[in-house]
Amino acid sequence: MFSSDQQKDKSMTKTALILGASGKFGRACSIAFKADGWSVRHYDRNTDMTKAAIGADIIVNGLNPPAYHNWAKLIPAITADVIQAAKASGATVILPGNVYPLGDTPGIWDENTPHNPNSRKGHIRKEMEETYRRAAQSGVQTINLRAGDIIDPDSSETIFDMVMFKGLTKGKLTLLGRADIPHAYCYVPDFARAAVALANKRDQLELYEDIPFAGQTLSGDEINETLENLLNRRLKVNQFPWLMMRLLSPFWELARELTEMRYLWNTAHQLSNKKLKRLLPGFEMTPNRVVLANALAHDIDPDKAMVRPNAAI
Repeated sequence: MFSSDQQKDKSMTKTALILGASGKFGRACSIAFKADGWSVRHYDRNTDMTKAAIGADIIVNGLNPPAYHNWAKLIPAITADVIQAAKASGATVILPGNVYPLGDTPGIWDENTPHNPNSRKGHIRKEMEETYRRAAQSGVQTINLRAGDIIDPDSSETIFDMVMFKGLTKGKLTLLGRADIPHAYCYVPDFARAAVALANKRDQLELYEDIPFAGQTLSGDEINETLENLLNRRLKVNQFPWLMMRLLSPFWELARELTEMRYLWNTAHQLSNKKLKRLLPGFEMTPNRVVLANALAHDIDPDKAMVRPNAAI
């Protein structure tokens, strides 16, 4: 928690600056903060971030280079800009973390899991998080909400829409790894609700918080069974053509970047819910069946998808 000499001079006002408001996390957080009564600003990339942050209480860092483009250069640059803006404004940073720094040791990953990345992108994210940890020593508060692969009912640019559900109209489900392996997913509306709830109690948190976001843990078998029940039909399960991705890697950036992260689809893992439950005891994740039904909206007749719940804390 903040010590007495670290407490912010201003009262707990409610202004949030959203970086990357057109992206998945940024868009969802913009909606969630507005719904909670916050004044929300959207950052314009053509303006000075530090000036834009003045008067903000929260900075949601939803900036992420598309298709993993030039991470080694762009991620450190974004990180430096965000920290500078947070120092100037006194704002708390909310960082959508991921599992890349945690490596490929199977298990339930929590805030104490060692950071042993086994990929280039994992090392980049590890260094990024260490930079935020160091910034905490000079008073910059960061809430690193660590989540799995994105499930976004308002976007058609997720692994579900682009790969797994792409053949559903023909009765085909595509898996990226073994069907019995549990995998961590993040339903973006849930993430945004958690971000708002944590922002509202930021004065009770440490200057750097690593908070696993359990989200939805699903194996390929569980996804297949749920979809078959929702669609009332049998599905043919196919495997993603990783060999083709490897062959295309020298010529196609996205193929190369996806292939590097293949290990996650064959590493049994889930994110612990203990710390989030301790901090937000009333918070509930959206049930898996509802999440998958809403994820179908881009891939089948929307009338067949379940109505999205108006979940609240």
